[in-house]
Amino acid sequence: MQPRSLSTRLLVSVSVLLILFFGVTILALDFVFRDMSRRAIQEKLEVQVLALLTASEEDSSGGLRPEQLGESGFDNPGSGLYGEILRSDGRPSWRSISLTGTGIQFPHVRTGEHRFGELKRADGATVLSLSMGFEWQFRNGVMRPFVYSVAESMEPYYAQLNRLRGRMFGWFGGLMVLLLGAFTVLLRRLLAPLRRVEHEIEAIEAGELMELGSGYPRELLGITTNLNALLRSERERLARYRNTLGNLAHSFKTPLAVMRNLLSSQQGRDLTVGRQLDEQVGRMDDIVKYQLRRAAASGGTGLGMAPTDVRTALEGLRGALLKVYADRHVTCELTVGEGTTFVGDKEDLTEIAGNLLDNAFKYTRSLVRVTADRVVSPAARRDGLRLIIEDDGPGIPLDKRARVLERGARLDERVSGQGIGLSVVRELVELNGGTIVIDSSALGGARIEVKIAPV
Repeated sequence: MQPRSLSTRLLVSVSVLLILFFGVTILALDFVFRDMSRRAIQEKLEVQVLALLTASEEDSSGGLRPEQLGESGFDNPGSGLYGEILRSDGRPSWRSISLTGTGIQFPHVRTGEHRFGELKRADGATVLSLSMGFEWQFRNGVMRPFVYSVAESMEPYYAQLNRLRGRMFGWFGGLMVLLLGAFTVLLRRLLAPLRRVEHEIEAIEAGELMELGSGYPRELLGITTNLNALLRSERERLARYRNTLGNLAHSFKTPLAVMRNLLSSQQGRDLTVGRQLDEQVGRMDDIVKYQLRRAAASGGTGLGMAPTDVRTALEGLRGALLKVYADRHVTCELTVGEGTTFVGDKEDLTEIAGNLLDNAFKYTRSLVRVTADRVVSPAARRDGLRLIIEDDGPGIPLDKRARVLERGARLDERVSGQGIGLSVVRELVELNGGTIVIDSSALGGARIEVKIAPV
């Protein structure tokens, strides 16, 4: 699974924070609006009760009835405004025409008491009601308690609340989009130095640059400076390592060659000690050649190495070996996939392919087949390499395949060599993060597959 970029993580995190912030803000505003609306309705109902009380007149039955109502909604069914005056015995003294068929039952309260709350109509709709208890003094001086109740439908309130919620979601949604857009632009500018680091590292891997450039922000100077120092140190260490081994090996070669020439003379062949020395010199010569091969190896896919074209390298090796083994009339078939490259030291590829091809030419009867193609992975930035070399020779027995990869191992003493070529191949393949597998070929001989994984 491809890891998410830092920009994506920051945008997702900011989006979550904005959603939480605006969500809490909307909830808070919604609560404040609902509380203020209920308070406003309560105050409005108190005014309606006082208006009914002011407009009330005594009737012939000893009750009260409002005259000249200031609100026409009391006389219109379905208006959403309801009113009632109850006697002390619970019988209505007056009911508004708008209460007809609503099924609203107002509570009975004591004198001086008031009650505000929700009631249900017969159809299940909610209304807010206010009931207040008063004591009325009639003309004859008699005091009688009455309960004045008014109610208002919640439907206009809910409609207004829904409109406000819709507007808040629209406003905050648009604001969040604008903030995220501005944050994206700002983030792109702030992370530009990191993208520059990434591009320059890719250029270093491709061999186009030797180290990172300058002009980075102060926060990145420590990283870029230390990375450049590491790159320089790695190049210097590798150069010292290769030069030291190369100098050591070359220093040994001259005296070893002189000793071997002396031992091969007539005086040397007559001496038993000479034969023993010749054997030891041979072993020393093998060690020198082995160390020379290792000195040529870079030790993995280091930075600053341009990709090597595999077709060009293999065609050069094939041409050279066809000349060396011209007397054997070997045919070498070469198949290389389009765009196949080796990301690493060119000497590593030459050493791996050269040793394997040399062995194939030594043991083949007449045909060597070489196949190379890319190993692709969606999660990797660089392709890998698969190299297959087959021949129609005697092959390698199953129980001997692990042994031939060991240093100094040779299955056929009649063929010249020191037995260190395949061990160097194995070491280089492993240093480059790859594997080597020995199998049987359809041609009848050995099939050696080298696979360098993509990174």
